[in-house]
Amino acid sequence: MTIQNIVLVLSGKGGVGKSTVSAELALTLSAHPFNKRVGILDVDLTGPSMPRILGLQGKQVHQGSAGWVPVFADDRTRRLSCMSIGFLLKNPDDAVVWRGPKKNAMIKQFIEDVAWGDLDYLIIDTPPGTGDEHISLGEHLRDLKPNGAVIVTTPQNVAIADVRKELSFCRKVSFPVIGIVENMSGYVCPHCAECTNIFSKGGGEALAREHGVPFLGCIPIDPSLVSLIESGNENGGGGEVRVGDAAADGGRTDGLKQGRRRFCDVFGESALAPLFRDMAEKVRKSCEGTVE
Repeated sequence: MTIQNIVLVLSGKGGVGKSTVSAELALTLSAHPFNKRVGILDVDLTGPSMPRILGLQGKQVHQGSAGWVPVFADDRTRRLSCMSIGFLLKNPDDAVVWRGPKKNAMIKQFIEDVAWGDLDYLIIDTPPGTGDEHISLGEHLRDLKPNGAVIVTTPQNVAIADVRKELSFCRKVSFPVIGIVENMSGYVCPHCAECTNIFSKGGGEALAREHGVPFLGCIPIDPSLVSLIESGNENGGGGEVRVGDAAADGGRTDGLKQGRRRFCDVFGESALAPLFRDMAEKVRKSCEGTVE
């Protein structure tokens, strides 16, 4: 088993869309034109959301001879796999009430005992803040030498203030910063495609300039993709939605084929896909040492 590149997705603030960015970055790297083998490790132990985002609720991991076998999000190509404590809970609504030592042991097991196979990229989705999980990651990843961190923020000052602390954390634990993403940077109307800056704009880019780190781009809110996650689960589809139904798809029927499909099946056809391809190329250049 070899893992070529390890990328952490961090933020000092909760609710900035860090898990969604992690999933969309992983989906982009695993698809054309990158076609990479990608694993997503969800270490948000008390709020695992990756099974829901990827439409993998109800799936289980299995114990193999080499360790835990992750769950594949794409059974056809098997280029995207995921590991989350959400797969280990008997009931997805069960609370994980653990102190630091047990969290540390779980993260150690995730890093050492998951049989990923050969990966081009391991994307690690982390909880907000700089707590036990982050300290454990710093310790257990030290010998693996992660490529760095993608920092996610939203444009408003209250989020920027907390993200500054995350940049300080990265310096203290020697995680290189690959770049900053400004998420929720505007709202794309599903009817006219006009983008409105409901949370202001430019805070993430200004923060990147202030700290001398790359800016990876602005990502607006796309209500059609929100519906793919939310509506599908409300209908019992485990992250699926009947694409092409205007009521279920935020009013959008353009460009997305009819039929019941998951978020990870249709993301590549969404309006955000080109933005993430540009971001993924910047991440790839940073990780593979081809920054211009």
